Amino acid sequence: MNIKYYYFIDEFSKNEIEKLSTKISLIFRNYNKKNNPVELKKLVMYCKNNRRKVYISNNLKDAIKFNFDGLYIPSFDRKLNFHNIIKNKLEIIGSAHNVIELKIKEKQGCSIIFLSPIFENNKKKKFLDIIKSNLLKNLTENKIVLLGGINFRTLKRSKLCLPYGVASISWIKKNGPSINTGPF
Repeated sequence: MNIKYYYFIDEFSKNEIEKLSTKISLIFRNYNKKNNPVELKKLVMYCKNNRRKVYISNNLKDAIKFNFDGLYIPSFDRKLNFHNIIKNKLEIIGSAHNVIELKIKEKQGCSIIFLSPIFENNKKKKFLDIIKSNLLKNLTENKIVLLGGINFRTLKRSKLCLPYGVASISWIKKNGPSINTGPF
């Protein structure tokens, strides 16, 4: 199984990104400050030059303007106006925590849905784990990516969900997956 990896970043740091395998797609999400157009342009150009997919969170205008590969729609965004986007221009991906959000992401036109949180982590006390994740996965035809509490130990357990991919914020930054020798 050829698993996909996604890594969340909140700023363009060439040094940090260079350490990662080019097989790891980036999702730029920064909810704390206004996006810097120069930084976005550099990020997209760097990723395109290195054949790495890059998505932007919750900003359709910037996704189109700066030629991102796609748009990431977080679970809290429930607007249904994304399904009219030209599919071959932008890939739409999004996250969901439950059945209702999963169905909203389908209506928004997401081709990949991130289920979160899968495993226990510092941010959330409640998590889906393997059984609930598989139940949600069986409710959609979309590709599923697991997010939340992913580390080397839980990565092995996540195989039980047969996910399309896994996403991480802290684990990839600290250790990163070994793309060639990982548990998948």
